[in-house]
Parts: sequence; C-alpha cells; structure tokens
Amino acid sequence: MGRRPRKRFCRLKLKRFIYLISPNKIKSDFYDDLEDVLSSNIVKYFQLRLKNYPSSTILKIGKRIKKITRKKNVKLIVNDSIDIAKKLNSDGCHLGQSDGSIKYAKKILYKKKIIGITCHGSKRLILNAIRERPSYLALGSFFKSKLKPKAKRAQKKLIRWSKRRTRLPLVAIGGINN
Repeated sequence: MGRRPRKRFCRLKLKRFIYLISPNKIKSDFYDDLEDVLSSNIVKYFQLRLKNYPSSTILKIGKRIKKITRKKNVKLIVNDSIDIAKKLNSDGCHLGQSDGSIKYAKKILYKKKIIGITCHGSKRLILNAIRERPSYLALGSFFKSKLKPKAKRAQKKLIRWSKRRTRLPLVAIGGINN
C-alpha cells in the first residue's frame, strides 16, 4: 500500500514569539542587559511597562530603549499611554481596560501601529475586543505573579477557546518567568 498524501495547508502554522515586558524599575544596568537579551533574536516585541513613573521619565527611558530595540529589530510597545506611544513614535501601544479605546488608539497612532488589549480571563472582554479589531489580545494572568498578586487567574483552556473565535495573535501573560 502506498502512503496517504498529506493534506497541505490544512492547519495554520503557528508563529510563536517572545513578548518581553520591562520590569517595574529601570536600573542603570538594565540597558546593557536588554541589549544582551535582544541579541538572542528570539524576542520579537518589547513592552515598556512603567506604572509609577512620570510621563517625562517614561519618555526619557523610552527614547533610550527605542534605540536598542531598533538596532535589534524588536518592536517597541508602550503600555497604557497612547500619548507616550505617539511621542516616542513607538511601534504600538498596549491598552488596559481603562486606557482608552482601540478605535481612539487607531485614530491617534494610525492604523499601521500595533495595538493590543488586555482581556484578563474574561470571555466577554475577549469578544468585545475582537469586534474592535486590535492587533493582538493579551490573556491572563495564567500563573501567580509578583506584579499582580491579587489578579484572578485565567484558565489555560481560555487560550483554546479564544483561538476558536479569532485568528488574532494571543499573548499569554502573568507569572511566566522561564
């Protein structure tokens, strides 16, 4: 008996990548460490996530990080602030549920920019976000995290559920350290 012919293109080839998020505090040695990590060529996106810094400091840090991410061909995503993303001319912006709408972000940042949104572990938020057509959905927290110790944990099956409803890239967040 001969071999059965393989079905070609019956499955989407999944692209997997690392979406790295900055620590809460940027120390002086951070920039050299970031350059070393990005030299691995496995990180595709870097999110600048600084919650307790004034905008002027985030801009200053962001400009320095942008030089590194550009040199290493990594996309720079700014967390929470459409305005800072625009001022830095970053590659995009990541929005929490209270950071403005995807529609507004697209208007300010132009349609070519990457715009992601946090959906936590909520199917309702995922479905609402899909209708607004972001660049990606962030799901989680999937594991216990020092960053958000009281966050409600998302179930891993949420990833499969989401994949059945959209082809948007999914970013799994929360306590993933290795």
